[in-house]
Amino acid sequence: MTSSDYKLLEPDDPPAVTVIRADAASPFLLVCDHAGNRIPRKLGTLGVSEADRRRHIAWDVGAAEMAQGVSERLDAPLVLQTYSRLVIDCNRDPKVESAMPLVSEITEIPGNRDLDPREVEARITEIFRPYHQRIAAMMDARVAAGRPAVLVALHSFTPYFEGLGARPWQIGILYNRDDRLSRIMPELLGAEPGLTVGDNEPYKISDETDYTIPVHGERRGVVHVEIEVRHDGIETGKDQAAWAERLTRLLRAAAARLDISG
Repeated sequence: MTSSDYKLLEPDDPPAVTVIRADAASPFLLVCDHAGNRIPRKLGTLGVSEADRRRHIAWDVGAAEMAQGVSERLDAPLVLQTYSRLVIDCNRDPKVESAMPLVSEITEIPGNRDLDPREVEARITEIFRPYHQRIAAMMDARVAAGRPAVLVALHSFTPYFEGLGARPWQIGILYNRDDRLSRIMPELLGAEPGLTVGDNEPYKISDETDYTIPVHGERRGVVHVEIEVRHDGIETGKDQAAWAERLTRLLRAAAARLDISG
């Protein structure tokens, strides 16, 4: 069997990407790289327990629901990735080892051992590329129509990371080469009561560790930001709605400072 004959997704597997409010008029385009924790039927469980598949190693806990709340309030398009980052991490270049991890934090991923080239290519072709092609197409359509674009990548992070300890921030604002939006958001968040805001914490964006912002934000020169919310603050519907309300309000205020109508 050649690589072109091998198919990963079965007819009853869900599509790799879901788009909500695709034609909404907002300048904001929201993306959620780690929205889902599905594993294609052909891959079984990847050798990972159900409890671990519900942990942050498999997806960004609470991020999809929070993102949907922001999308609704901004009337903005939202692009969601369906499959677990344990299958393929859609915020990594597929060439890097962590894109299909053998170990996540301290948990081994047996189903990622000894992948042959056709298995690797199927994950890229059927999951990674459709997601990023959809984002690119939506960006292209905005450019063609002369519409402004503000790319917002929404993520969550763990309160505690093995080997690094507790994380004090409730939210982190991430950026690399372009800080137009990310220099405003911490200031606005700092005025909110009871928040500890991470400036490029708990992560930093780089070409080696990220894909969505470098490719769809930096290379295009569009205004962008990556927002990370600590997931113990968005585990319930009430908290997801509260964060969605806050982010909507502050993203609008930040866009106004940049003379972008939101």
